[in-house]
Amino acid sequence: MANRIHQLLAYWSAHKDSQQWVLATIIQTEGSSYRKAGAMMLINDLGQYYGMLSGGCLESDIMRQARRCWDNQQNRVIEYDMREEEDLAWKLGIGCGGMVKILLQPVNAKNNYLYLAELQHDLTERQSVIYKQNIDSAFPNNQIIHLQDNLHQAESGLLKIDQQYYFIQTLNPAPYIAVFGAGVDAKPVVAIAAELGWQVILLDPRVGYAKEGYFKGAMQTIREPFEQLINAKWLKQIDAAFVLTHNVKLDADALVLLQHSNANYIGLLGPTHRTDRVLDAGLLTRNSLTVNLANPVGLRLGGELPESIALSMLAEAHAVIEHGDAKSISGYLK
Repeated sequence: MANRIHQLLAYWSAHKDSQQWVLATIIQTEGSSYRKAGAMMLINDLGQYYGMLSGGCLESDIMRQARRCWDNQQNRVIEYDMREEEDLAWKLGIGCGGMVKILLQPVNAKNNYLYLAELQHDLTERQSVIYKQNIDSAFPNNQIIHLQDNLHQAESGLLKIDQQYYFIQTLNPAPYIAVFGAGVDAKPVVAIAAELGWQVILLDPRVGYAKEGYFKGAMQTIREPFEQLINAKWLKQIDAAFVLTHNVKLDADALVLLQHSNANYIGLLGPTHRTDRVLDAGLLTRNSLTVNLANPVGLRLGGELPESIALSMLAEAHAVIEHGDAKSISGYLK
């Protein structure tokens, strides 16, 4: 199931006038909960929902509650408290032990579709925006604020402004990664990244690589020589890159090109002694690189299959993109 906001909006935009819709947003949590404040879900009158606000425990009741929004076209706030024995969430046997408060809003032409079309456009153009939802207003009164409007450090969460409560959050475009090399081992990299909701661009100039239909998760495939791509727009937009052509010269060309990118993570497949050859071929040194090279690439997850290696690489990049520390949450692995 797709859970990133751009994926939800992609389906909604194609059906926004053929069905009735409700936007459900978690606006507050206390204690343990499956999703945190800011998580969103879109619900339609066919009984379908896109996204998840719980592990599947609350969705059917959220859908039932959402129907009231279609009746009066007003906002509705619902709460599930897993700490209270008399609460519905307790009776459902969820047992997470926390509280979740959810804002339900009807989505239609009369309320400008909650500006979701504009939000989709901005995210597609890879712009981060602030999405502001008025909690106290009876009728939906949402707003989009662009980050370039001197709001780079906007406060997020449930906030009181001029005697009104708003839920404010920054929504960012999906992580965007470039995969250099379209051999068989790149297939699980692209597939897992796509399952995560990341946007993937696949690059390989070699004949016989990047076979049609083989990399269904890639949103774009480029077959031009890497040295010809220095002015490509995507180069300044990517968050991470993986270099795995298994060819020293092509890997070198990819690393040279990536020195002009804005990637925060660059992973190179192969042992360090091979990397020395790649750097020499590209007239590069480790000290001259614009971003520290992740090499050997990935986390020590164990496993030798291509799928395990792909998971290892993507897990490391995921930690960098999401500002995680890649440590065991429970401390089980020390």
